[in-house]
Amino acid sequence: MADDDQLSRVFAALADPTRRDIVARLAAGDATVGDLAAPYDVSVQAVSKHIRVLTDVGLVSQTRDAQRRPCHLEADVLDLMTAWIERYRRQAQARYERLDDVLAEMGEDGHDPRRSRGAAS
Repeated sequence: MADDDQLSRVFAALADPTRRDIVARLAAGDATVGDLAAPYDVSVQAVSKHIRVLTDVGLVSQTRDAQRRPCHLEADVLDLMTAWIERYRRQAQARYERLDDVLAEMGEDGHDPRRSRGAAS
């Protein structure tokens, strides 16, 4: 249940496009809040609030390096999200494969095999 709670909080945090962009930028490497704020037309304080949300859900951590506080993306949280998404992707894939099988059977002789077994129209 704890993973489900964290997953809900992470997805909620990533609902914001600025936070998704920050995560994408941190995937390329660590950066300071100032670095992360540079491309946006908002204050460093506003970006700090976004970082705080991402930190609270475990997606980002900050370390101290003299006067700098670089932000780091925590990949293990992304792994949790990926596992959740993958489970449903596999289920959808299995349904598509079953549909492909039914369509292939229908294509071989031109009719729905279920109808020949007395299924209702």
